[in-house]
Amino acid sequence: MEIIPGIHQVDGVNGNCYILVRDGLTVIDTGIPGSGKKILAYIREKLHRDPREIRTIILTHFHMDHTGGVAALKKAATGAKIAIGEADAGYISGKTPLPVYPGFRGVLLRIAGKLMKPGHFPPDILLKDGDRIDGLLCIHIPGHTPGSIGLLDDSTKTFFAGDILRYDGTVIAEGPAPFTMDPIGSHQSIRKISGLDFDLLLPGHGVPLLYGASEKVREYTWTLAPAA
Repeated sequence: MEIIPGIHQVDGVNGNCYILVRDGLTVIDTGIPGSGKKILAYIREKLHRDPREIRTIILTHFHMDHTGGVAALKKAATGAKIAIGEADAGYISGKTPLPVYPGFRGVLLRIAGKLMKPGHFPPDILLKDGDRIDGLLCIHIPGHTPGSIGLLDDSTKTFFAGDILRYDGTVIAEGPAPFTMDPIGSHQSIRKISGLDFDLLLPGHGVPLLYGASEKVREYTWTLAPAA
Protein backbone atom coordinates (compact mmCIF):
# COMPACT_ATOMS: atom_id res chain seq x y z
CA MET A 1 0.00 0.00 0.00
CA GLU A 2 1.09 3.56 -0.59
CA ILE A 3 1.37 5.33 2.77
CA ILE A 4 2.10 8.74 1.27
CA PRO A 5 3.28 9.57 -2.24
CA GLY A 6 6.62 7.86 -2.80
CA ILE A 7 6.59 5.68 0.35
CA HIS A 8 5.07 2.21 0.19
CA GLN A 9 4.62 -0.64 2.66
CA VAL A 10 4.62 -4.17 1.28
CA ASP A 11 1.54 -5.99 2.54
CA GLY A 12 1.86 -9.34 4.29
CA VAL A 13 5.53 -9.05 5.22
CA ASN A 14 6.57 -9.59 8.84
CA GLY A 15 8.32 -7.34 9.95
CA ASN A 16 7.39 -4.33 7.99
CA CYS A 17 9.08 -3.65 4.67
CA TYR A 18 9.04 -0.14 3.22
CA ILE A 19 9.97 0.99 -0.29
CA LEU A 20 10.95 4.54 -1.22
CA VAL A 21 10.16 5.27 -4.85
CA ARG A 22 12.35 8.05 -6.19
CA ASP A 23 15.01 8.09 -8.90
CA GLY A 24 15.65 4.48 -7.96
CA LEU A 25 14.15 2.22 -5.32
CA THR A 26 15.26 2.04 -1.70
CA VAL A 27 14.07 -0.93 0.36
CA ILE A 28 14.02 -0.53 4.15
CA ASP A 29 13.99 -3.93 5.90
CA THR A 30 13.05 -7.15 4.12
CA GLY A 31 10.91 -9.26 6.49
CA ILE A 32 11.32 -12.88 7.49
CA PRO A 33 13.01 -15.45 5.22
CA GLY A 34 10.76 -16.04 2.23
CA SER A 35 9.52 -12.44 2.12
CA GLY A 36 11.71 -11.55 -0.83
CA LYS A 37 9.18 -13.01 -3.29
CA LYS A 38 6.41 -10.76 -1.95
CA ILE A 39 8.63 -7.70 -2.11
CA LEU A 40 9.68 -8.43 -5.69
CA ALA A 41 6.05 -9.09 -6.69
CA TYR A 42 5.02 -5.76 -5.17
CA ILE A 43 7.72 -3.94 -7.12
CA ARG A 44 6.68 -5.56 -10.39
CA GLU A 45 2.90 -5.65 -10.00
CA LYS A 46 2.06 -2.62 -7.83
CA LEU A 47 4.88 -0.21 -8.64
CA HIS A 48 5.33 -1.42 -12.23
CA ARG A 49 9.06 -1.10 -11.78
CA ASP A 50 11.99 -3.39 -12.51
CA PRO A 51 13.60 -4.90 -9.37
CA ARG A 52 16.95 -4.04 -10.92
CA GLU A 53 16.10 -0.45 -9.99
CA ILE A 54 16.67 -1.31 -6.32
CA ARG A 55 19.58 0.92 -5.42
CA THR A 56 19.94 0.23 -1.70
CA ILE A 57 18.64 -2.28 0.85
CA ILE A 58 18.81 -0.62 4.26
CA LEU A 59 18.49 -2.84 7.34
CA THR A 60 17.49 -1.18 10.60
CA HIS A 61 19.08 -4.03 12.58
CA PHE A 62 20.29 -7.61 12.23
CA HIS A 63 17.24 -9.66 13.36
CA MET A 64 16.11 -12.21 10.79
CA ASP A 65 12.57 -10.81 10.57
CA HIS A 66 14.18 -7.75 8.98
CA THR A 67 16.96 -9.37 6.96
CA GLY A 68 15.20 -12.48 5.65
CA GLY A 69 14.44 -11.19 2.16
CA VAL A 70 17.92 -9.90 1.38
CA ALA A 71 19.13 -12.93 -0.58
CA ALA A 72 16.15 -12.87 -2.98
CA LEU A 73 16.43 -9.12 -3.52
CA LYS A 74 20.17 -9.32 -4.20
CA LYS A 75 19.59 -12.12 -6.70
CA ALA A 76 17.11 -9.93 -8.58
CA ALA A 77 19.09 -6.71 -8.17
CA THR A 78 22.74 -7.64 -8.22
CA GLY A 79 23.83 -4.00 -8.15
CA ALA A 80 21.92 -3.17 -4.95
CA LYS A 81 24.03 -2.17 -1.95
CA ILE A 82 23.27 -3.56 1.52
CA ALA A 83 23.52 -1.01 4.32
CA ILE A 84 23.32 -1.59 8.08
CA GLY A 85 24.42 0.10 11.29
CA GLU A 86 28.13 -0.39 11.85
CA ALA A 87 27.76 -2.24 15.17
CA ASP A 88 25.37 -4.82 13.65
CA ALA A 89 27.48 -5.61 10.61
CA GLY A 90 29.24 -8.60 12.16
CA TYR A 91 25.96 -10.35 12.91
CA ILE A 92 24.77 -10.39 9.29
CA SER A 93 28.18 -11.34 7.92
CA GLY A 94 28.56 -14.19 10.39
CA LYS A 95 31.72 -12.77 11.98
CA THR A 96 29.91 -12.09 15.28
CA PRO A 97 27.96 -14.94 16.96
CA LEU A 98 24.26 -14.26 17.32
CA PRO A 99 23.14 -13.49 20.88
CA VAL A 100 21.29 -16.15 22.86
CA TYR A 101 18.00 -14.72 24.07
CA PRO A 102 16.51 -16.03 27.33
CA GLY A 103 13.26 -17.87 27.94
CA PHE A 104 10.78 -19.68 25.75
CA ARG A 105 10.84 -16.98 23.06
CA GLY A 106 14.58 -17.38 22.79
CA VAL A 107 14.16 -21.12 22.23
CA LEU A 108 11.57 -20.48 19.52
CA LEU A 109 13.89 -17.99 17.85
CA ARG A 110 16.74 -20.50 17.75
CA ILE A 111 14.45 -23.14 16.26
CA ALA A 112 13.11 -20.67 13.68
CA GLY A 113 16.65 -19.73 12.72
CA LYS A 114 17.56 -23.36 12.08
CA LEU A 115 14.42 -23.98 10.03
CA MET A 116 14.36 -20.74 8.02
CA LYS A 117 18.13 -20.45 7.52
CA PRO A 118 18.35 -16.71 6.84
CA GLY A 119 22.03 -17.07 5.91
CA HIS A 120 24.88 -14.59 6.09
CA PHE A 121 25.89 -11.86 3.68
CA PRO A 122 28.50 -9.10 3.73
CA PRO A 123 27.22 -5.52 4.04
CA ASP A 124 28.41 -2.95 1.52
CA ILE A 125 27.76 0.18 3.59
CA LEU A 126 28.33 0.57 7.34
CA LEU A 127 26.16 3.37 8.66
CA LYS A 128 27.04 5.69 11.53
CA ASP A 129 25.06 8.37 13.31
CA GLY A 130 24.69 11.40 11.05
CA ASP A 131 25.40 9.60 7.77
CA ARG A 132 23.13 10.27 4.82
CA ILE A 133 21.96 7.56 2.46
CA ASP A 134 19.48 7.93 -0.40
CA GLY A 135 18.33 11.25 1.06
CA LEU A 136 17.77 9.78 4.53
CA LEU A 137 19.54 10.82 7.73
CA CYS A 138 20.84 7.88 9.75
CA ILE A 139 20.12 8.09 13.49
CA HIS A 140 22.03 5.59 15.64
CA ILE A 141 19.53 4.30 18.23
CA PRO A 142 21.25 1.41 20.07
CA GLY A 143 19.42 -0.68 22.63
CA HIS A 144 17.28 -3.17 20.78
CA THR A 145 20.55 -4.18 19.12
CA PRO A 146 23.96 -2.47 19.32
CA GLY A 147 23.75 -1.18 15.75
CA SER A 148 20.04 -0.36 15.51
CA ILE A 149 19.37 2.66 13.32
CA GLY A 150 16.43 4.89 12.51
CA LEU A 151 16.09 6.85 9.29
CA LEU A 152 14.74 10.39 9.07
CA ASP A 153 13.36 11.60 5.75
CA ASP A 154 13.40 15.38 6.03
CA SER A 155 11.48 15.87 2.78
CA THR A 156 8.37 14.07 4.07
CA LYS A 157 9.02 14.40 7.83
CA THR A 158 8.95 10.61 8.17
CA PHE A 159 10.90 8.54 10.70
CA PHE A 160 11.57 4.85 10.06
CA ALA A 161 11.99 3.45 13.56
CA GLY A 162 12.94 -0.21 13.17
CA ASP A 163 12.12 -2.09 16.38
CA ILE A 164 12.92 0.62 18.90
CA LEU A 165 9.22 1.63 18.89
CA ARG A 166 5.92 0.04 17.89
CA TYR A 167 2.47 1.43 17.20
CA ASP A 168 -0.71 -0.68 17.18
CA GLY A 169 -3.07 2.01 15.94
CA THR A 170 -3.80 3.26 19.46
CA VAL A 171 -0.68 3.41 21.61
CA ILE A 172 3.08 3.63 21.20
CA ALA A 173 5.23 1.04 22.94
CA GLU A 174 8.90 0.13 22.96
CA GLY A 175 10.24 -2.91 21.15
CA PRO A 176 9.82 -6.38 22.66
CA ALA A 177 11.77 -6.67 25.91
CA PRO A 178 12.84 -10.33 25.41
CA PHE A 179 14.73 -9.38 22.24
CA THR A 180 16.10 -6.01 23.41
CA MET A 181 19.76 -6.42 24.25
CA ASP A 182 20.17 -3.20 26.28
CA PRO A 183 16.92 -1.87 27.82
CA ILE A 184 18.58 1.17 29.39
CA GLY A 185 20.21 2.04 26.08
CA SER A 186 16.85 1.59 24.37
CA HIS A 187 15.25 4.19 26.66
CA GLN A 188 18.11 6.58 25.97
CA SER A 189 17.56 6.10 22.24
CA ILE A 190 13.81 6.73 22.56
CA ARG A 191 14.58 10.00 24.31
CA LYS A 192 16.94 10.84 21.45
CA ILE A 193 14.15 10.18 18.94
CA SER A 194 11.79 12.40 20.94
CA GLY A 195 14.03 15.36 20.10
CA LEU A 196 13.51 14.93 16.36
CA ASP A 197 10.82 16.60 14.29
CA PHE A 198 8.65 14.28 12.20
CA ASP A 199 4.98 13.80 11.37
CA LEU A 200 4.96 10.12 10.37
CA LEU A 201 6.32 7.20 12.37
CA LEU A 202 6.87 4.00 10.41
CA PRO A 203 7.76 1.19 12.83
CA GLY A 204 9.30 -2.20 12.15
CA HIS A 205 6.13 -3.87 13.44
CA GLY A 206 2.61 -2.58 13.82
CA VAL A 207 0.97 0.13 11.74
CA PRO A 208 1.99 3.61 10.58
CA LEU A 209 1.39 6.57 12.89
CA LEU A 210 0.45 9.22 10.36
CA TYR A 211 -0.12 12.45 12.27
CA GLY A 212 1.73 14.27 15.03
CA ALA A 213 4.11 11.37 15.55
CA SER A 214 7.02 13.18 17.21
CA GLU A 215 4.70 14.77 19.78
CA LYS A 216 3.23 11.35 20.60
CA VAL A 217 6.73 9.94 21.02
CA ARG A 218 7.56 12.81 23.39
CA GLU A 219 4.44 11.99 25.40
CA TYR A 220 5.48 8.35 25.51
CA THR A 221 8.92 9.20 26.91
CA TRP A 222 7.21 10.63 29.99
CA THR A 223 6.13 7.06 30.87
CA LEU A 224 9.69 5.71 30.82
CA ALA A 225 11.70 5.26 33.98
CA PRO A 226 13.78 8.34 34.80
CA ALA A 227 17.21 8.39 33.20
CA ALA A 228 19.97 7.24 35.52
